[in-house]
Amino acid sequence: MAIAKAERLMNLALCLLGTRRPLSKRELRDSIEAYVEAFGPGNGASGSDDSFNRMFERDKDDLRELGLVIETVESLDGEIGYMARRDSNRLPPITLDAEEAAALGLAAKVWQQARLAGAASGALQKLRAAGLPEDVDPYGSHGALEPRIPVHEAAFEPLMLACRDRRPVAFDYRKASAAHPEQRHVEPWALECWRGHWYLAGWDRDRGAERVFRLSRITGKVRSRGGRYTAPVPDVVTVRETVAGWAGEIADRSARIRLRAGAGYPLRAKATAVRELGDGWDELEIPYGHGLDAWLVEFGPDVVVLEPAELRADVVDRLRAVAKG
Repeated sequence: MAIAKAERLMNLALCLLGTRRPLSKRELRDSIEAYVEAFGPGNGASGSDDSFNRMFERDKDDLRELGLVIETVESLDGEIGYMARRDSNRLPPITLDAEEAAALGLAAKVWQQARLAGAASGALQKLRAAGLPEDVDPYGSHGALEPRIPVHEAAFEPLMLACRDRRPVAFDYRKASAAHPEQRHVEPWALECWRGHWYLAGWDRDRGAERVFRLSRITGKVRSRGGRYTAPVPDVVTVRETVAGWAGEIADRSARIRLRAGAGYPLRAKATAVRELGDGWDELEIPYGHGLDAWLVEFGPDVVVLEPAELRADVVDRLRAVAKG
């Protein structure tokens, strides 16, 4: 079985870092198993020499792109050699104060799923080995409240990777007001968590506009699609504002609702005015922005929308869709 490219690059990097003198291409070819396996020893046919030279140049460029400083040295007899001096490739000491270490600890603790928790734990172990002060415990208690960001949706990981790699995706999505899902083709920008729910912000190719999708409404598998992005990716701040608006965090007007007494405490916390109506009901005035209809549906029969009329219609449509299953 051919040795994977990652292992080949690692072996080349170790050779260049471990040598005390420049190594020629022939010496590197004879020293690294992947090169010997693919092309044979350095005195092979000219065709294999050409193939090796092309692979070696690509590998060298890849290592330099990853940050390895590789020196090219010409000897007295004109032979070209390569080496990576340790002092040129040594990272500076990592210094973190107590607040920075605490922030890293909190960032590691919010991920509770095994795949993410392992990566976070490994990163902190590397920081500890690189000089994180021993008297600072990133996992220690920093307050009475401990953050949690649950990731139960199967779509989270493939979408996270697609956002990182700038890779278009397709998935089936069921809107709250629809009885059946429909396929969406999206250029994913970023994932954001609001009110305990994960949202994907991106460019909807079918509608030619930016859209926000709640991950819990994605059904089936997320499928990768080829090609490049067709729309520019906004900066992080703009994406967060987009998600906030679609998640109902940005309100530009008010709505009036009836709320059953003793129910809907999150709604009461946002209310700008509350009036007792009697018979076990209160009247509330609450900020009205995109996404409020989806939030009100969660309170079921405890909420009745009085105005505006379009909000009332949206809530009724969502409840009908839920009733249809």
